Amino acid sequence: MPDPHPLLALFTAAAEGRFPPCDGGVTLLPPLPHGLESSVAFTGHAVIATALPAAAVHALRPDGFGASLAPDLLRALAGPDGWIGCTDAVLVARGTGGAPRLADLSGTADDHPRVRHARELRTSVRVFGDERGLVTFGTGLAGRREIGVELHAPDAGSPGRGRAFIADALTLVPRGEPVFAAVSPGNARSLRAFLACGFVPVGSEVIVRPGRRAPQS
Repeated sequence: MPDPHPLLALFTAAAEGRFPPCDGGVTLLPPLPHGLESSVAFTGHAVIATALPAAAVHALRPDGFGASLAPDLLRALAGPDGWIGCTDAVLVARGTGGAPRLADLSGTADDHPRVRHARELRTSVRVFGDERGLVTFGTGLAGRREIGVELHAPDAGSPGRGRAFIADALTLVPRGEPVFAAVSPGNARSLRAFLACGFVPVGSEVIVRPGRRAPQS
């Protein structure tokens, strides 16, 4: 079994309240598995996982105070033909365990857009849900456990339904074990629901799938 990516240890430590130094610095790490790269911003410190040479990254003048998520830097990571994801807030909570409150839908919801999206970025994706919506769990960025949630349209505006659904989803995670969510800050309804269920922010991130061209000989 391959060693875990070193970024996983940083996420795990952040879930425990231990963060990189708030020094404005940048830590460079190797690229992620499955052809992905990323730029992660913690408080006052950035972590960039990429195959680019260190000199090329530093020439873009990243720092731990926001410049690691600058558009020019992200485009350099991606290259002219690469894909750049959106900027997400990284949240973490603990599983509650106990009797699962959602049904296993794995194999029956494979065509759902939420499931397809999860499988583009995660491995070992499983799907659960009920009449309110569905939730995906998978192995995501650097090997962390990730959750994704989508309510069915008729329920989307019902007060408290999203919070209750997320709370039920946490029963699928063993008690005390961390689970991460990447939520767009502009999705205020989703962000509020996750925060209300005990998720706390640990940073922000952008995932990149590079499409850099080989240098001409």
